[in-house]
Amino acid sequence: MHIAVLPRERARTAPEAPCLADEHRALDNAGFAAAAVAAAAGALHAAGTGAGDVVAVVLPNRVELVVTLFAAWRLGAAVTPVNPALTADEAGHQITDSGAVVVVGERAASPLVTLDVAELAGDPAAAPDPVTDDDATALLIYTSGTTGRPKGVVLDHANVRAMCGMVIAGIGLGADDHSLLVLPLFHVNGITVSVLSPLLAGGRTTIAGRFRAETFLDTVARVRPTYFSAVPAIYAMLTALPAREADTSSLRRVICGAAPMPAELVARFEERFQVPLVEGYGLSEGTCASTINPWDGLRKPGTVGLPLPGQRVALMDPEGRLVDDGPGEVVVSGPNVMRGYLNLPEATAETIRDGWLHTGDVGRFDDDGYLVLVDRIKDMIIRGGENLYPQEIENALYAHPAVHEAAVVGVPDPVLGEVPVAHVVLRPGVAATPEDLAAHCAQRLARIKVPTRIALVGTLPRNAVGKVDKPALRRAPVPAG
Repeated sequence: MHIAVLPRERARTAPEAPCLADEHRALDNAGFAAAAVAAAAGALHAAGTGAGDVVAVVLPNRVELVVTLFAAWRLGAAVTPVNPALTADEAGHQITDSGAVVVVGERAASPLVTLDVAELAGDPAAAPDPVTDDDATALLIYTSGTTGRPKGVVLDHANVRAMCGMVIAGIGLGADDHSLLVLPLFHVNGITVSVLSPLLAGGRTTIAGRFRAETFLDTVARVRPTYFSAVPAIYAMLTALPAREADTSSLRRVICGAAPMPAELVARFEERFQVPLVEGYGLSEGTCASTINPWDGLRKPGTVGLPLPGQRVALMDPEGRLVDDGPGEVVVSGPNVMRGYLNLPEATAETIRDGWLHTGDVGRFDDDGYLVLVDRIKDMIIRGGENLYPQEIENALYAHPAVHEAAVVGVPDPVLGEVPVAHVVLRPGVAATPEDLAAHCAQRLARIKVPTRIALVGTLPRNAVGKVDKPALRRAPVPAG
């Protein structure tokens, strides 16, 4: 089913069934299709939006953001969701680079907004019939931009539909599933895994709003979702909460993505909450996910699972040859691979070569074909000519009972070129010294892999999608140790 006709089809088959809700508004299928999407499409159409145009939306997670997505798609327009926390300069770059003809948001919150969210209540009768072109651009997702200006990832409707089909099959979604949206909707994970996939499967979505660890379990108990998708940092915060009664019985599984999750953290979460945690892996350039641990089969913590059906995931050496054993660069092919970076043909040609999406991640397959991520190529530390992978060192640190979070980066050294430095957040109420942690690492790692310095910190810096901001750690003063 084309996503543009999804609201109408849901309203036709089950008009009174719940569809979408947040803290302030709840819509059944009929209300979502007519009172919300058709009305917003009418407003966008009146503002001059049509097929082939781009709509920018600058809103926090709320019902109206999802409504704007579907309204634009009904008109044949693409959407570029903008992180509302961006500065005017950062947001302005995305809006200008994408060629957006209208900016939906709250005028009081941003001077860039041209159509206030309150004005989306247009005339449903003014909305044209849905445009159903698989080749039309659906989303322009801007990368986090840790190096240079963010790039616009072009995803068409065929990409999005293929990805949602893979997610539905990969995590076993059905009409009785209820997603609790936690991740930001300016990221493709939140859009595809937490909104589009459950709605296409006949289920529903509740938008949790801003994540707060101390109230999230109460939200789960009240909303009673069957799953949610989050990043390792969220699971780390939930496992660090003081022990208390929490009704998580509605959850059938939870999903983790965006960054590798240490096996120890998976075990802590599952032991405490008695909910299967399914880890996956992918990129915005691959419309979100490429591998996942089977939710109803063998789950292997420490891996990111098996390739999703319909995709090919392989390893490649620096000469461009596929290798069986690895480690090698993870490459992906399939109908989910982006059409390219917007107006950047050279960057596109560098990333997609001979039909393979080059991820920049180093991985290997275990004996059962599960993908194990070794690290990012750009994060690799070269110490005296030896290649060190920070993730291996981080995994050793996570095995210490006092470690809550860990991030390892390379810092310049006049003799060795680079040396590993660790930034560690301790678990609440558990003590350890840098010397304790260094001795722990020395029992598990070769001497050259043991961090030369270990800094105990209160928090780790993160980018907009919750990943540890390693460029920021590299720029920070070298911790004493």
